[in-house]
Amino acid sequence: MRRAVSIVAGACAALALVGSASAVAWTQMVEEGRKVGTWHEPAIAAPTPVAVQQPAAVSGTAAGAPQAAASAKTEAPSEGKVKAKSESATRSAEDGRQQVGTLIDVDKLLGYGAPKREVFRYPGASYVKLHFSRMAMLPGDYVTVADPAGTESYRYDAPKLLDGAAPTGRWAMSITGDTAVLEVHRGGGSLVNSLLGSLGVRVDQVAKGFTRKEQEATPEKQLTNPNRTGREESVCGSDESRDAVCYRSSDPVAYTRSKSIARLLINGTELCTGWRIGAKNRMLTNNHCFDNSDDAYETEVWFNYQCAKCGGYDVFRPTKVWGDRVLTTNHVYDYTLFTVENFAAVQKFGYLTLDTARPIRGQELYVPQHPAGEPTRIAGRLGEKAGTCAVADNAFDGYARDSDVSYYCDTEGGSSGSPVLSRKTDKVVALHHFGGCPNSGVRADLLAVKLKNYI
Repeated sequence: MRRAVSIVAGACAALALVGSASAVAWTQMVEEGRKVGTWHEPAIAAPTPVAVQQPAAVSGTAAGAPQAAASAKTEAPSEGKVKAKSESATRSAEDGRQQVGTLIDVDKLLGYGAPKREVFRYPGASYVKLHFSRMAMLPGDYVTVADPAGTESYRYDAPKLLDGAAPTGRWAMSITGDTAVLEVHRGGGSLVNSLLGSLGVRVDQVAKGFTRKEQEATPEKQLTNPNRTGREESVCGSDESRDAVCYRSSDPVAYTRSKSIARLLINGTELCTGWRIGAKNRMLTNNHCFDNSDDAYETEVWFNYQCAKCGGYDVFRPTKVWGDRVLTTNHVYDYTLFTVENFAAVQKFGYLTLDTARPIRGQELYVPQHPAGEPTRIAGRLGEKAGTCAVADNAFDGYARDSDVSYYCDTEGGSSGSPVLSRKTDKVVALHHFGGCPNSGVRADLLAVKLKNYI
């Protein structure tokens, strides 16, 4: 189904919600700083367990209309059942991918005798992502998934006639904010009435992004070194990481380099970090994040998901593209090299290069990352000596002897796949993959040899 997708508008907007007086404001902004919407996190009950089915909250409010929590029509609860893993995920929750959302079972049929519009609303959700089990439409017809204002909207065209059931089990691109509007648009011919019952668009699952409070209550899933035992922590001492934008004046090179990293939303509910490597269409992340093209194909790659103000909640509009093909992957050195669709949309964010020299002890570092799903943060002090964010050991054992560089730079769940850069060269000296204090990443000089024929 996704191969027939066209993007109506890539803008991310959020929706104004009614919340408590003490709610945290989070305003979506475009790159030049123009606000495109605001939402306020409402008061919530106890955090929802990960991957547990919930009743759908669905309403039919008009697009663009003000939304209030009390106005939403909610379906009666259905019997809950535990989801062992998200669709096509091949690894357990302990593999280092951070959980950032919940899967919800729904059953909504649209078009051709059924309603042509449905609103999926989950108050306070950070994103809403629809899963299609069926897309049987007439030629020329299409569906859109959009936010209520229509500023973020994605179009999905009809498959070939009578072949509509083939592209099943596909996720739509996520909508930022807590509301997604699905609509069937008629533009084609007509069939005899006897065939109308076999047509329609069915949504069977929704991935709902955690609220900030839910995310804070979610246990960290960062992978730790198999050679270490006991209680592991990945924030080493106090957290000295800062929003990437805090570096814009004090360390503009580090800030610019951070633009090259991306938030990877995998199978709708799980998170890692990835980054552009080299000038071609190449992205690098960990093998433990995903290792096959099926998972890459269901991965959203968000660039420019950054705070607009140091210490604030305003964020730039992210640019979202789909992952595409895995070119090479390796478990021992924990890397996956893959491509993205619509590469032209993300070229402007720049790229990073590997340092082919082996790092030395004491070499100062910085780590741009998406810890726990947050907008880009950078570990490593601002405009000062890097302190503990430096090479502690350049012959540290990972999955192989001497394969890693160790350091005490602060990382969290979701940081897997982040680049570790040298402050001296601004090149990547390691691919972060383990927490545990020391944390560690695979040496870039080893990766350069293994990836030279691909990048």
